[in-house]
Amino acid sequence: MIGFNLMWALYLLPVPLLAYWLIPKAQQHQAAVRVPFFSELSELQHNKKNVIGLAKLQTAVVITIWCSLVLAAAVPTWIGDPINLPSSGRDLLLAVDLSGSMKIEDMEVNGDRVPRIVAVKTVLNEFIQRRKGDRLGLILFGSQAYVQAPLTFDQTTVQRFMREAQIGFAGEENTAIGDAIGLSVKRLRDRPGDRHVMILLTDGQNNGGKINPIPASKIAANNGIIIYTIGVGADEMVMPSVLGSSFGSRRVNPSADLDEKTLQQVATATGGQYFRARNPQELEKIYRLLDQLEPVEDKKETFRPQKSLFYWPLGLAFILSALTALIKFPWRDGLHLSKTNKEPPAISPGELNH
Repeated sequence: MIGFNLMWALYLLPVPLLAYWLIPKAQQHQAAVRVPFFSELSELQHNKKNVIGLAKLQTAVVITIWCSLVLAAAVPTWIGDPINLPSSGRDLLLAVDLSGSMKIEDMEVNGDRVPRIVAVKTVLNEFIQRRKGDRLGLILFGSQAYVQAPLTFDQTTVQRFMREAQIGFAGEENTAIGDAIGLSVKRLRDRPGDRHVMILLTDGQNNGGKINPIPASKIAANNGIIIYTIGVGADEMVMPSVLGSSFGSRRVNPSADLDEKTLQQVATATGGQYFRARNPQELEKIYRLLDQLEPVEDKKETFRPQKSLFYWPLGLAFILSALTALIKFPWRDGLHLSKTNKEPPAISPGELNH
């Protein structure tokens, strides 16, 4: 079907007609007018029918141009048949820590030591790919928290945003866990359904932002939002000596700053669970478990494809205007006058003697 985005623009169609009726005609007060091209007008009197026919054609062209411009201004749009979108009724927000501590290389992927964020991206990519039919969103947080991808069925876009995320995107000096929870509540509380899920992944403690995680989790619980928290980072890693050899190396706990107590309280307050991921394998098991979250029934969502068609009437108006301008272009009159006022050829003295 065809619809108009700006239906009110169609009321402009009778404007020229109203102007013709309402504006008084110009009055001539001169007794006579000098017409230098009177001879040409006299010739036209013999072909009066053609003149009247040309005038009607010009009027029709002008009317067509005006109607085309008004239709283009109304933005005609083709609207396709409704398409049902897959929906499980589950809204799932992923909140990922991008603070500076996520650079620590205490994770092992394919036998190589890699930063925590690399391991998280590897596991999350597969997790997102399995969430067909769910609405997914992505929140990144460090010193601040912001929405990188709003809730959408487009898993491919969410995957790409997660792959492109880098340490420092949200500031790397602090970890604003409370702000991430508060932002998630803002995005989920007005969504339909009575069960929404947030998965928060961090390797530190709340030492930035304006919101404390515990009060934020209580607000989330009051809005029916379940928060699953994941603490990332190994319990032990070997730090080489200054010379890079094993002699003089020491064992440290790279997750000493992880605030497991707060993460447990946040999860418990909202009816969720706290998980500890010391390596990519444990992280994968956690996301496999989260795959079993019960979906919530929600009303079906539909999508109607639309395609704007304003360029068709606009193109017609442009073509007719261009043709009219070419026909009325002054060079045609100049060329006609140059032919009619052409000087007679010069006569030589010899020709005068004859």
